Amino acid sequence: MPDIKSLGIRQRLEEKEELLSPFASKSRLSRGRERPEEPCPVRTAFQRDRDRIIHSNAFRRLKHKTQVFIAPTGDHYVTRLTHTLEVSQIARTLARALNLNEDLTEAISLGHDLGHTPFGHIGEEVLNRLYHGGFRHSEQSLRVVDKLEKNGQGLNLTWEVRDGILNHSKSRWDIFEPGYGESATLEGEVCQIADAIAYINHDIADAIRAGLISEDKFPPEAVLILGRSRAERIDSMVCNIIENSWPAAGERPTIKMSQDVQKMTNLLREFLFEKVYLPLQDSSESSIARDTTSMLYHYFAQHPEVLPSEYRTPEDLERGITDYIAGMTDQFALNLISTLK
Repeated sequence: MPDIKSLGIRQRLEEKEELLSPFASKSRLSRGRERPEEPCPVRTAFQRDRDRIIHSNAFRRLKHKTQVFIAPTGDHYVTRLTHTLEVSQIARTLARALNLNEDLTEAISLGHDLGHTPFGHIGEEVLNRLYHGGFRHSEQSLRVVDKLEKNGQGLNLTWEVRDGILNHSKSRWDIFEPGYGESATLEGEVCQIADAIAYINHDIADAIRAGLISEDKFPPEAVLILGRSRAERIDSMVCNIIENSWPAAGERPTIKMSQDVQKMTNLLREFLFEKVYLPLQDSSESSIARDTTSMLYHYFAQHPEVLPSEYRTPEDLERGITDYIAGMTDQFALNLISTLK
């Protein structure tokens, strides 16, 4: 039986990447890892990164972290994990159609929210207010893969995946507007827009399920251009990006939408802020989430000896507290605060 290294499987996969767009990221040309490693005999560098993310503890915890609705009673509400899988699916579709590196796109998509807090953006806002260094979940996601996973060793991912994870977040900026975020690779740009397409559409579906909005209240101009159903809207957005992102001969592509579809996508996003996100900020569940995150932070600051040993960093105790809380699932945080009261 031949030695697996002699089969040249990885090399053949790398050769196939030469058929991609000349502007696609090629794994053999990666800027590398912080710690050099022997290449895998059967996987490219980006495939290896994808697998490391999937097998990480932080990835598993996403199934019990809030996307928008905190501790919903229904089985079909989106969690941070199902959101991540939807982002990956949309991003891979775009990358395949645009002849970009699907493996890199998938790795970035699967890793983009690893640093998200319990209770969704409520937890993020509280930690950003309390921690002296500020808190952004995209930066925390990078910290997870660089520093926190594998008992402090990190996952040692490639530069391209790390860049995409760090630069995926848009905050409150409109899609494709200045300040929207700058990824160094086209694959990273694809993940940015796939993230927005995913959350706009599944958050609308969840808000309808929760009775916060109804389809007959949608902005009619958005319905006219994008469609009424979730499937129609996603199809309109994805196909429009593909149609408008093909470059002129020899020019670097720009991942973009047509002006009308971009305008309607941002209109739906603002509709969500007005009808869903901002009203939920004042809900009783959000108040509990806000209080829980704050109380945990202050408790550990006053009782650092209770903090797990791996998070006790004398040079910056609050950094360890922030890392610990950010890694919690919703239920773990709620159960823990009940035992500390």
